[in-house]
Amino acid sequence: MRSLRISLLLLCFACSAAMAQTIRILVQSSPLAGFQYHDGADLWDQLRTGDALLLTREPDNRHDDKAVRVSWRGRQLGYLPRAENRAVAAEMDGGGRVEARIARLQKHRNPWARVLIEVFVVL
Repeated sequence: MRSLRISLLLLCFACSAAMAQTIRILVQSSPLAGFQYHDGADLWDQLRTGDALLLTREPDNRHDDKAVRVSWRGRQLGYLPRAENRAVAAEMDGGGRVEARIARLQKHRNPWARVLIEVFVVL
C-alpha cells in the first residue's frame, strides 16, 4: 500500500511539472523604434543578445494609441514599431501575457538596424 501511495505521489509530481512548462509563441521580430531618442546609447555596452525586455502598453500615448514601450532593466530603449504594434497591443489589452528579448545587436549608423527584438505570447 505504501508503494502505491509513493507511486501516486510521484505521478502527481510528474503531471504538475509537465503542466508547469510554459509555451512561448514568437509573434513578432522587428527593429526597435526610437532607440536613438531614449537610453539606448548610454546602455549599449551593457546590452546582450538574449536579455529580457519589459513591454508596457501606453494607450494614452499622444503619438500612437497602440504604443508599446520597450524597457531594459527599468530604462527605456524605445518602442515596438507603429506599423507592427497592433497585434501585441491587442494581446496586452486583452490580458494576454507577452515577453520580449533582444534577438540581435549590431553597431550601425542607422538606429533602426541596431537592435532586433523578438516578442512572444506566453501560454
